[in-house]
Amino acid sequence: MTRASLDKQPHEVASMFDDVAERYDLTNDVLSLGQARLWRKAVAKAVDARPAQKVLDLAAGTATSSQPFAQAGAYVVPCDFSLGMLQVGKSRHPWMPFTAGDATKLPFKDDTFDAVTISFGLRNVRETDQALREMYRVTKPGGRVVISEFSHATWAPFRTVYEEYLMRALPPVARAVSSNPDAYVYLAESIRSWPDQPTLAAMLQDAGWSKVAWRNLTGGVVALHRGYKA
Repeated sequence: MTRASLDKQPHEVASMFDDVAERYDLTNDVLSLGQARLWRKAVAKAVDARPAQKVLDLAAGTATSSQPFAQAGAYVVPCDFSLGMLQVGKSRHPWMPFTAGDATKLPFKDDTFDAVTISFGLRNVRETDQALREMYRVTKPGGRVVISEFSHATWAPFRTVYEEYLMRALPPVARAVSSNPDAYVYLAESIRSWPDQPTLAAMLQDAGWSKVAWRNLTGGVVALHRGYKA
């Protein structure tokens, strides 16, 4: 897979993440210029995990994103369809219940989780609408969804600079720090082809979520979408 589109083959995406699993967290910190840590903190605050709550962390990778929920006392299930990511995560956090799963066919019962969250993984799901419906299905009534995803910068001059960084600066940086730099070319292109903030909000509403809202982070480079299950 060398070019990005919204018609993704799941096995190709999974294989790509298998290849970058070992150095994925380090690479993200470098490529985001340190912003990834701030984005994770914003997600943790939005999810607001509490003791004894059940949290499903989709596209959890090595479970770096899952740690704040566990530290808050919640029972968190890191779920990903990349076995390579899960294996690296399990070696680092052997006590966590890592689960292999496809976001469009989640291996969980209806009304199981108090919160479902996915960070920087929704755009890699082939059937986004189906994934949003599945998240709704496994969430308890009154529960919430939090989606952190790359989006569209809101200030035009900054948007131009950002897109230039994605397509010109990101690949050489990825070559220096990543085990599979071609994967990051795909990721950069997938960011450019992803829907904007209002479009994703409408997709959430169509999937059944209510009280849908979003907040821009880093000038809209990332958007934090939230919704609730009535």
